[in-house]
Amino acid sequence: MIETETSIDPIWPGDTDWEALAARAISAALAVSAQGSLASAPFTVSVSVHFGTDDEVQALNRDYRHKDKPTNVLSFPMIDPDDFTALANTGADDFGGEVLLGDIMLAYQTCAREAEEKGIALGAHATHLALHGMLHLLGHDHIDEADAEIMEALEVKALANLGIDNPY
Repeated sequence: MIETETSIDPIWPGDTDWEALAARAISAALAVSAQGSLASAPFTVSVSVHFGTDDEVQALNRDYRHKDKPTNVLSFPMIDPDDFTALANTGADDFGGEVLLGDIMLAYQTCAREAEEKGIALGAHATHLALHGMLHLLGHDHIDEADAEIMEALEVKALANLGIDNPY
């Protein structure tokens, strides 16, 4: 079972159900990944999503990535990608019934600005960024071109499954 724990800074507009959006994005990313079987694991797979501010994300970006600027999304994986095979073959008791995959942080001002620049709804852009962050938690990256193509293809597929157009 996948569980999405969500926290939302009041700066995010109240006209969207951000908790439901996060849960859909996390589930969609998991469904298209090689780790999709975690959705039916005998333990709870937990992901934390925080809809925060540029200031929060900038501080984390500075402290953990040594880049003193805000960015749209940050991911903090708690599981090494090499451990996913072993994780898929374990029981609920091995982890006390829960595995924390990691944390995802979105920065409101940057997300809102990017959505406006792209001419898309903030909710569609936030969905894309949340599932992008989830793919990072699942071991994907976009450092080199081949990995970026794989990750983008997964994003496009997951977004299509949610009825959201290709952002690329």
